[in-house]
Amino acid sequence: MTTPPPQGNPFAQGQNPYGQGQQPYGQPQGQAPYPPQGGYPQQPGQPGFPPQGAAPYAPVPPQQPRRRVSFKTIKNVGAAVIVGIMLIVGYIISLDDAENAAVGDCLKSASTATASKPRMEVVDCSSSEAEGKVLKKIEGTYTSFTAESECRKVSGATSFYAQTGDGDNFLLCLSAV
Repeated sequence: MTTPPPQGNPFAQGQNPYGQGQQPYGQPQGQAPYPPQGGYPQQPGQPGFPPQGAAPYAPVPPQQPRRRVSFKTIKNVGAAVIVGIMLIVGYIISLDDAENAAVGDCLKSASTATASKPRMEVVDCSSSEAEGKVLKKIEGTYTSFTAESECRKVSGATSFYAQTGDGDNFLLCLSAV
């Protein structure tokens, strides 16, 4: 068994524990193991590095995160558009309702009218659909009994239409067309 040659105290000051002047891994004497760097590689003035104070590359502006459109969003927007269209159509249809009728206009029973909730629509008096002509319009709330007694005071009135609850409250005294 062989023992390594004595190298002295590795903890003593001024001594290199790995041997002074020896090149590692059998490299020839006098040749540095690496090319000279002149300090840390990140120091300014080194080839391949920008001068001090300059950014190593142009700053990239922050990008907005991509927003994915989900099916739920499309569904909600579609529902809102459909509701909006229905409101507009309902408003246009309601323009011919009895609450917009004036003296001299003709009315017909609306297709959505029921026995419990009658509705009247304004139509052209020359139309075959016309059922009654407005002789008088009176604002206020009327029961069936008070509406009939009020319209008996109007000359030529043969029927009436009273609207209460939804929108304006009024009474129309009607004559046959």
